[in-house]
Amino acid sequence: MNVFNKVKWVLGISLVFILILTTNLIDRQSFTIVRDAVQTIYADRLVAQNLIYGISVQIGQKELAYVTLPSNEIVATVSANNEQIAANIEQFATTKLTPQEEVVFKRLRQGLQELEGLESAVGSGTLLNDALTEKVASIRTHLDDLSVIQMQQSRLEVAESNRAIGSADLFTQLEIAALIVMAIAVQVIIIYTPRKEPAE
Repeated sequence: MNVFNKVKWVLGISLVFILILTTNLIDRQSFTIVRDAVQTIYADRLVAQNLIYGISVQIGQKELAYVTLPSNEIVATVSANNEQIAANIEQFATTKLTPQEEVVFKRLRQGLQELEGLESAVGSGTLLNDALTEKVASIRTHLDDLSVIQMQQSRLEVAESNRAIGSADLFTQLEIAALIVMAIAVQVIIIYTPRKEPAE
């Protein structure tokens, strides 16, 4: 095997290696995008939605206590609900919040603090049923808004992962076409023998 044939073989193998390396790097980036989107949907959206549901359940139990219990027993009864709500709020705060979510979440926290203040006033004998009802309605609105944001953000994450999958599919098709072209080019390089000029 002469030097020219060795160079042809090295060139052909190098082209295939470069193509495979490049496509691998592109595919890795696409799969990283999909993996991150799936993790975000779970960690920042599904968990957050579950926490919102938990807070809503606790608020419902508090509403039931307002209606069924005498005012002097409300504070003692709803304190367990307040502890669970506080735990859910703290866990929700650890999720990745969008700017819109931060605004609504801040309003929710403020509303919950005001509700606890109203509950303390009811416990001391002051009747504030209308104020409690209004505050609970406001809190429910904030919870609904957060729930809607979770769905919107989940849709965005799914769309992002679908774009990454679509791009991976496109690159896979391009890889196949490039591999075919490269295989033909390698065959031409290997099989081609330059014509020698006739000696005069």
